[in-house]
Amino acid sequence: MEILSSFSYRIKSLFTTLPTVEPVTFPLKVILHEFPGGAEAFELFVQYCYSFGNFQITPCNILTLFCAGSFMETSETNLTNFREYLESIQTWSWFDLVTGLKQCQETFPLSETLGLFEKVTGAILEKVAFSNDTTPMDASPDSSMYRFSCDTKSTISTKNGTNSRNWWFEDLLFLKPEILERVVRIMVLHKFDHGITARFLFYYIKSGLSCLTIEEKKFAIEATIGLLDSLNRESLSCRGLFGILSVSAPLKINISHRDKLEAMIGCKIYQATLDNLLIPAPMGSGSLYDVNLVLRFLCYFSKSIMCEVIPRLKKVGSLMDLYLAEVAPDPALKPAKFAELTSALPPLARDCHDSLYRAIDIFFQVHSRLTEEEKTKICSAISYEKLTSDCCKQLTKNPKFPPRTAIRALASQHSMLKTLLHEPNSQPSNSISSNYDDDQVILYPKRVDLTMENENLKAVLEGMHWRVMELEKICGKLKGQMANMKNTRKHNSIMCRSSLPRLCS
Repeated sequence: MEILSSFSYRIKSLFTTLPTVEPVTFPLKVILHEFPGGAEAFELFVQYCYSFGNFQITPCNILTLFCAGSFMETSETNLTNFREYLESIQTWSWFDLVTGLKQCQETFPLSETLGLFEKVTGAILEKVAFSNDTTPMDASPDSSMYRFSCDTKSTISTKNGTNSRNWWFEDLLFLKPEILERVVRIMVLHKFDHGITARFLFYYIKSGLSCLTIEEKKFAIEATIGLLDSLNRESLSCRGLFGILSVSAPLKINISHRDKLEAMIGCKIYQATLDNLLIPAPMGSGSLYDVNLVLRFLCYFSKSIMCEVIPRLKKVGSLMDLYLAEVAPDPALKPAKFAELTSALPPLARDCHDSLYRAIDIFFQVHSRLTEEEKTKICSAISYEKLTSDCCKQLTKNPKFPPRTAIRALASQHSMLKTLLHEPNSQPSNSISSNYDDDQVILYPKRVDLTMENENLKAVLEGMHWRVMELEKICGKLKGQMANMKNTRKHNSIMCRSSLPRLCS
């Protein structure tokens, strides 16, 4: 104990406080609460003390020894020796740095207080940044990159398909969620590449949660969401975000973190696939798919979209056409929700509304008891100008659609055809005209095709006029029948009153 006291002021102070009047005859028991690194770290410090400082210090024990010595209040001389050894941390191998990070995790939070944690993490980030285009030949023995790079000079493990920038992900899966959060914050502070940082977080959630408890998983996911939210949105992967969404679903994460995740997905929904959106509805809702979640995605997307990213808007429009066709056959889907889906995007999202019409047609087939008002509200999302002539014909003949919708479609097509018919045929310019026969052969069929197209349009227009006239005739007949029925009822009521006997004189 005297040797230990000579190296530890904490132990020495404990013995100096003992009563000196009577000698201690019973065995003493010293309890050191919250010793950094636990029993192994204490044993390492004792070995250092009993070697009288002639202990071999290596990257594999220096950080644990530093924290243990600081906790035991060793002499400043010893601490100085430890600090001097750490000056060479930039020359450590990858394996030594990862081992050092493990020591920092085991001695946390003292390692953070002493500045050791940030020092080791910074050295690791420098090593990663330097090795982005080369494979570290000294990777940890358990690393997939180590197993392949020991025998080859290849920068990419073709067997595992490991990207040269992602070689270090597997080596850091040992990090606990709270340590992971601090490591990534140091990455952001050091302006580490946001794309690589995001991929590391996605990889951690995918591969590093298996040995954690439910509470640890929940904390890890919430921490990851907060970290991803601090990164540049362009660096995030929509696929990775949906992966986090699926993992977090049964864990009931905090509402604020759920909203952040949904907002990030909404901003990247133009990268999503139909399978990503076909998320099962919560238990007890009765629906097949979680339509409310998709509506929230679209809401966040609409808030984030800018005028200069119209292609992204059109991608989402095409995606929503596929989604509408998939959810339309769901008999439990409410008309109001379907109407929200059809009108969730601005008109610029779709160049053609044929797919939207077909999805609505499917919905009307499955939901045969819809009121005219509900149908009209759903159909209000259709821009009839963006329907092809064939699709417009189908709509006007479709009995499941309200008559008003058919009339509007006819009117819209009539207006478009009228505009087309009044446009003069474009004449070839002088610059295009040529004395060569092949140029004349090219220009002549164009004029013929335009004339034929106009003839077809006239035929379609005549058919639509006939359809409107037929509808007007039907309406006139219905009005006449209603008037006759009204007059008949009035005449019958008068006859009934005249035929009744007078009971009072």
